[in-house]
Amino acid sequence: MKEPLFGKTLAELQEIVLAEGLPRYAAQQIARWLYDKRVASPDAMTNLSKEARQRLSERYQVGLAAPLSEQVSRDGTKKYLFPAGSGRFIETAYIPDRDRHTLCISTQVGCKMGCLFCMTGRQGFHGNLTAGEILNQVVSVPEGPQLTNIVYMGMGEPLDNIEAVLKSLEILTAPWGFAWSPRRITVSTIGLLPAMKDFMERSQAHLAISLHSPFDEERQQLMPVQRKHPIREILDFVRQYDWTGQRRISFEYILFKGLNDTPAHVKELARLLNGLKCRINLIRFHEIPDSTLKSPSMKELEQFRDRLKAKGILTTIRRSRGQDIDAACGLLSTRKVKESKSQRVEKV
Repeated sequence: MKEPLFGKTLAELQEIVLAEGLPRYAAQQIARWLYDKRVASPDAMTNLSKEARQRLSERYQVGLAAPLSEQVSRDGTKKYLFPAGSGRFIETAYIPDRDRHTLCISTQVGCKMGCLFCMTGRQGFHGNLTAGEILNQVVSVPEGPQLTNIVYMGMGEPLDNIEAVLKSLEILTAPWGFAWSPRRITVSTIGLLPAMKDFMERSQAHLAISLHSPFDEERQQLMPVQRKHPIREILDFVRQYDWTGQRRISFEYILFKGLNDTPAHVKELARLLNGLKCRINLIRFHEIPDSTLKSPSMKELEQFRDRLKAKGILTTIRRSRGQDIDAACGLLSTRKVKESKSQRVEKV
């Protein structure tokens, strides 16, 4: 199996060209072919000598993979399914909104965090994506050229795959890579403190933290990570940084009917976030099979938003998208995994 070039940093490409007896500047040329020209084969890198292209082709491939399928919603949202090893899949969501075109990308196959409300967590953990596999989602969807924003909020916990995520961010933002502004990129996490430090020091992308409840016991029921990384420790950490400039911090808050939507929650959220320049993104829960958690009405969502705003917290409602397709993260891939297993059983 040939090694993929796509997903290599400039430093890694320099190591490759030197090992192949090529001049160091060839790494810059290859990077441009990969991330600007987006060629499908080393043979297409025409400013390299024929001998250089042949030597690269013997050991390396570009390594891009097209989506296996797509679902299209009435509201324009699309969900793409990509292969991720034998019988496994990842999801990528494209979300158009007027002049904003956002891609929600995955970082892991499944997830080990076990959040109560997450369909991906039910799959268990099956592996980390490489930087190339993360970025493959960006260039392999048809909407790639028109994207304005990227969010690491798909399948998996991004900071549980910190090195690959940081490498992908380097390639996305470097002048020799995609040359994106980090202000167009947001990385979401449930709060893994050691990795958060690496992320803050080695990236300039925005940070989104999954909060979902300000109360320790309740948050622990929803998110087992609360035992190891309590929300108060996470907040103590982020308060060490300056959020008054262009880099933003936001808190994701999925609203569950009758659970985390009371005036007491509003009061505690205001106390926890007091003095921190941030935003709360309210998300209406997308119900998943065999779950006791319920989705609130839009009126209940708006009432909760208004209470938070009355406390001085900048709060927005993230509009629900793709309700007529497998909207909740993990639903599409879970269904595909089941189909794949069923097909294998039938063959036997």
